[in-house]
Amino acid sequence: MDLDYSPVLGEDGEPAGIICILAETTERVAAERRTAFLLSLSDALRPLATPAAIMALAAERLGEQPNASRVFYAEIANGLMTVEADHARGVASIVGKHSLEAFGPDLLNAYRTGAPVVVHDVAGDGRLSEPAREGLQSREVGAFVDVVLFNEDLWVGLLAVQSASSRTWTAAEESLVQEVGERIRPAVERAHAEVRLRELNETLEQQVVERTEELRRYQDIVEATVAPICAFDTNFRLIAFNRAHNDEFRRVNGFDTKIGDVFPDQFIPEQNAAMRRLMGRALAGESFTVLEEFGRPELGTPCWEITYTPLRDGAGTVVGAFHSAIDISTRLVAQAELEVAQEALRQSQKMEAMGSLTGGVAHDFNNLLTPIIGSLDMLVRKELGNEREQRLIGGALQSAERAKTLVQRLLAFARRQPLQPTPIDLEDLVCSMADLIGSTLGPTIAVNLDIEANLPPASADANQLEMALLNLAVNARDAMPDGGVLTIGAHRCSVTDGDVAGISAGSYVCLVVQDTGTGMDATTVARAIEPFFSTKGVGKGTGLGLSMVHGLLAQLGGGLTIDSAPGLGTKIQLWIPISAEVVIIDAQAPPILLASDFAGRALLVEDEELVRISTAEILVDLGYEVSEVSSAEDALRLVSEGFVPDVLITDHLMPGMSGAELARSLKSGQPQLPVLIVSGYADADGIAPDLPRLTKPFRKDELAASLSALSLSRAHQSG
Repeated sequence: MDLDYSPVLGEDGEPAGIICILAETTERVAAERRTAFLLSLSDALRPLATPAAIMALAAERLGEQPNASRVFYAEIANGLMTVEADHARGVASIVGKHSLEAFGPDLLNAYRTGAPVVVHDVAGDGRLSEPAREGLQSREVGAFVDVVLFNEDLWVGLLAVQSASSRTWTAAEESLVQEVGERIRPAVERAHAEVRLRELNETLEQQVVERTEELRRYQDIVEATVAPICAFDTNFRLIAFNRAHNDEFRRVNGFDTKIGDVFPDQFIPEQNAAMRRLMGRALAGESFTVLEEFGRPELGTPCWEITYTPLRDGAGTVVGAFHSAIDISTRLVAQAELEVAQEALRQSQKMEAMGSLTGGVAHDFNNLLTPIIGSLDMLVRKELGNEREQRLIGGALQSAERAKTLVQRLLAFARRQPLQPTPIDLEDLVCSMADLIGSTLGPTIAVNLDIEANLPPASADANQLEMALLNLAVNARDAMPDGGVLTIGAHRCSVTDGDVAGISAGSYVCLVVQDTGTGMDATTVARAIEPFFSTKGVGKGTGLGLSMVHGLLAQLGGGLTIDSAPGLGTKIQLWIPISAEVVIIDAQAPPILLASDFAGRALLVEDEELVRISTAEILVDLGYEVSEVSSAEDALRLVSEGFVPDVLITDHLMPGMSGAELARSLKSGQPQLPVLIVSGYADADGIAPDLPRLTKPFRKDELAASLSALSLSRAHQSG
């Protein structure tokens, strides 16, 4: 018995009793003992070479077991053996089909007492026979033990052990022993094999259980995997797939797959060949990953990342393959959007960096051009020199004006040009420029106007918008060397989020300039607004035209879009915000400038010496008494010493205190003091909206007009 004891605990947690579980192990123990004995006997008999040695060792080992037949008691139930009571020995003996009496009196006595006996003969079928008539000699034996084969209706016979005699065995005796020995050896070996087979079966059963559990875990993992997985044989037929595979296949193809399908044949013809080619690579032993599009066009053709792996048998031969796939369409879209965003960010950063650079350069250029243009303008007005000298001075002034225009374009690109947005009637603006544009384009290009009626006012700087329109017309002319049609239109439009790339949601008036020229490819369109990018060749353009227009619209809060293709012409739209104000028609004639408008003391503040000198000359020429200083601090000191100016003309960006800060300081003690801020570009942080400004470079008339406006404003306030 196997007994398993366990305590039973009471409510107080202390042992209150015992549980004993019993399991009868008689058959198992008997089998183990029998198996152990037979295995030991088999191992001992295996290396022996002669029948005599086999018989001697077998008898010795069996003789160590008291009443050896008792261990086979369980076989009685099967009716394979007979139990006889041997009263002389006081035990029961199992003798198979043959009774003890069949041994004969001599053998029975030897069996019971162990005394020597003369052996005459034992038949091969287990029956005792008469003594051999010839060829047999008597011999003495020391013991007898009966032996039967397990689970078989067969009695082997008696084992005779030779006494301590040097006499050799006769041929008949050797033959007798060899008959008996050959029966014992297979029986023992068969028993050994049965034990090993039973152990193997038990081990195999456990292995099957473990392997089944392992396979179940693998199956659960594969089924839970969201990636489609399928396996196929060397004929391209499906042999296994997970749920995700069938779900995804149905999603993009509209029907299910099943085991045994020739997988490539489930796809449309152009995809069939591609799938067969990929599967063939895997069946050739290659492991690889590819990106391919599969699916019905009407249901969508996602892009899949597919990994192929060959399947091999124990000998390494490819017997199939499998693939796992991931739909990466969303990832590719996100990646593309990220790349676009990154490119836009890089472009924005580049434009911002170039804007800062060009803004600074433009400021310096304006400071250089101010004394040049101012001085040349005075020379032209005074008509100094002869005709040739006047012509040279005029040419120099014209070049300076072109340089001024170039700087204005740089400032427009950098979004730092000084703008004065006002409500603009686009129909009036376009119509007023039609003749100028027509003469600029020449007779080979027809100009058509397409203006929507009752347009709302646009919020823009009229002068800058006219310059932008003229610039676009010139670009269109260059794109139509053999002539064509230029259409200028204007219409109202609304934009919601995402409708037009680069244009914020809102209401706009669109100014459209469309030509029938050579057009641009996608690469050129992408770079069209870059500063200094030009397709006209060296010396035929600055490359700032479209960048200037783009900068202007961005500064106004609108935008610019380009639609073009090679051979189909170009359409450019200027998206101009709608003004909340109405257009004011000023029918008054420009004021007549009088000398009295420029009388008094002017305080001129400018840190650039050449600009200060040329500006002072213009002011003196206008009739002012000019006091010059190079900084705001010097101006305040001069005023503190008792100087009272009638007008303040000051640069804005200077070391130390800015011009706007100086104006606020002086106005605190002299509120009616007219102030004119002169700035090189529109970086006018801190300048109050009510402070008049004049952009560098300027001519005498422009400075005079600004000062006259100050005088009129002062007179209006005084009146």
